[in-house]
Amino acid sequence: MNNQILKSDIPASVVVFLVALPLCMGIALGSGAPVISGIIAGIIGGVVVGYLSGSNLSVSGPAAGLIATVAAGITEIGSFDAFLVSVIIAGFLQLILGLLKAGVVGHFIPNAVIKGLLVAIGLLLIFKQIPHLVGYDADFEGDESFFQKDGENTFTEIVSSLKNFTPLAVILGTIGLVLQFVWEPFLNKLKINAKWLPAPLVVVALGGVVNILAIQYLPAWQLGKDQLVSIPDLNVVISDWQLPALDAFFNPKVWMLGFSIAIIASIETLLSIEATDKLDPNYHITPTNKELVAQGVGNMASGILGGLPVTAVIVRSSANINAGGKSKWSAVFHGILLALSVWLFPGLLSKIPLASLAAILIYVGYKLAKPGIFMEQRQKGINNFLPFLVTVVAILFSDLLIGVSFGLLVSIIFIFKSNYRKHIITVSMDKHHLVRFVSDVTFLNKSIIKEQLEKVNTTDTSIVFDYTRCNFLDVDIRESIIEFCESKGNDSITIEHRFQNSQQKLILFKNDHARIY
Repeated sequence: MNNQILKSDIPASVVVFLVALPLCMGIALGSGAPVISGIIAGIIGGVVVGYLSGSNLSVSGPAAGLIATVAAGITEIGSFDAFLVSVIIAGFLQLILGLLKAGVVGHFIPNAVIKGLLVAIGLLLIFKQIPHLVGYDADFEGDESFFQKDGENTFTEIVSSLKNFTPLAVILGTIGLVLQFVWEPFLNKLKINAKWLPAPLVVVALGGVVNILAIQYLPAWQLGKDQLVSIPDLNVVISDWQLPALDAFFNPKVWMLGFSIAIIASIETLLSIEATDKLDPNYHITPTNKELVAQGVGNMASGILGGLPVTAVIVRSSANINAGGKSKWSAVFHGILLALSVWLFPGLLSKIPLASLAAILIYVGYKLAKPGIFMEQRQKGINNFLPFLVTVVAILFSDLLIGVSFGLLVSIIFIFKSNYRKHIITVSMDKHHLVRFVSDVTFLNKSIIKEQLEKVNTTDTSIVFDYTRCNFLDVDIRESIIEFCESKGNDSITIEHRFQNSQQKLILFKNDHARIY
């Protein structure tokens, strides 16, 4: 085992494990599935997907973005064991998508939308974890929806939590949050490498020790069971464990659900991978097709073993990066720790306050959504800032996929607007007109060429079409020019076409339209 794994990946894997464990269980509960199914998905996401993935830093597991789909799917199909077949089918379809090179879609997502996604996730972490930080745990861990199952929404939950806080949770959460800001500078002064002892581990250890001391010496201040990490009893885990009902393969609803899970999980994975690569301090670029294959194998394994669907997840990946993870082994080790936690040390983990974990997640959220990011995006211009801002707001008030869809829509509108004027330059002076085509002219420019040609409707007029800087002329534009030339050919209008050379003529206009020259 090399020094990097000992120094960076093992400590980081412990942090990711501590963050992932309550999220895995919370997402299972929110989906209406057995708790063990969330833990199985976390184990598979870490060990199987983590090992097969081409990403050094991404961490996979059950995702909050699939809660609604999973919950609705279990209800519609009628049983969880039949639902597991949909997970297997989804994994197989993802494997096919990866082999067909569909992962390239991830590279077409604008940077502004990815930045907006990261900031929105950061803000969601902060807003969603504030109630847990103060000891108000009415909503399950891992919920990212604006409207919550407890009847509250993201913001009203915060108001309710401030009216129902627990003093010890507030103290532990506040100390844990402050500690993460000062820990690394403090160790640097002592000339100690912070990677050997990440701040999140200290926060969790401190929270657990203080809670144990409170139980013994200040019982009135001790935290309730619902304010601590809750590991299900091993006997309960075994009794709740379900395997796929293979006869469900003949159910059309199962296949439709499998298709839906494959598409949603693939999109979330590609978004998360792009976002994680943006956070990577070493600027590593993940092979997206390989990632889809890894996710496909992971989902097939998770379905076979009784687990929820898995995707690459930004929250756990961000926690991995912040904890100093360097290679895929941090993800693999976190999966192994998830497996060991249920069998070997559930009692120890049950002493960890959720407030301490909330402090870790809020710090991760702060790192993702620093205020300076807004100014940085604003300085890049409105074409960049508006898609970024729309993505942030839409995710906060809906969910990840809807928010990204709105951001993409705004980006596409700006792309259309930019292309509308960018590749055609028009100049008119009295009865003389110049139309210059620059670079690649597509059907998006059809409107502007039509507008310019409509101006040329009088006699004794001249128009020059300048193609010398043009590399590509869309067929719609060519036909518009040809139609104009044919309709005005007998009028007293001078029409001139300028090309670099005869070769450019043949490229831009086909031989059957040579008459326009």
